[in-house]
Amino acid sequence: MRKTLVRRILNRALGKLAMALPGSTSLRPLLHRLRGVQINGTVFIGDDVYLENEYPECVTIEDGAQICLRTTIIAHTRGTGQIIVGKNAFISACCIIIAPEGATLRIGEGAVAGAGAVISSDIPAATLVAPERIRAYAQVTVPFTMHTGYEEFRRGLRPLNLNPRKSSAEPKK
Repeated sequence: MRKTLVRRILNRALGKLAMALPGSTSLRPLLHRLRGVQINGTVFIGDDVYLENEYPECVTIEDGAQICLRTTIIAHTRGTGQIIVGKNAFISACCIIIAPEGATLRIGEGAVAGAGAVISSDIPAATLVAPERIRAYAQVTVPFTMHTGYEEFRRGLRPLNLNPRKSSAEPKK
C-alpha cells in the first residue's frame, strides 16, 4: 500500500503533534484517527506515545484501552503486521509492542502489560504480563561518575552472593 509523499509527511507531523499536545482522551486520539489508526470508542493515549508511523492503519485500539507514557507500538519491521489492543487493556509506561511480519498481535480484553514490557506475541484476555524484576549483581565500590572510566568502574565491582542458601561447605559435584 503506497502512500504519497505528502500523506507520509502529514502522518509524521500529526504523529509528532499527538506525542506532545495535551488531550489524552480527546486530541491525541483524534490526531491518530486522522493518521489512520483505527480507534474504537474512548481511549487514553499518554504523553510521548509512538504509534506506528509508516502504517498507522495496521493498529487498532478498542474502547477503554489505555496506553501510557512513552510506549512504542510498531506494526512493521521488514513487512507489515497488525496490532490490536483489546477493550479495556492497560499498557503501562515505556512498553514496546512490535508485531511479527505478516501476523496479528493481539492484546486481549482487560490484559495488563507492566511497565517496560517488550511484547512480541499475543497476551491473552485478563492476563498480567511484566518484565522480570531487577536484581542486584554486584556492590559498587568505585562510583560510575562523569569522570570515572568504564574499566576503573568495572574493576571496582564486587560480585554479590546471589545464592545465600548454598553453603560453601557443601561438596562440589
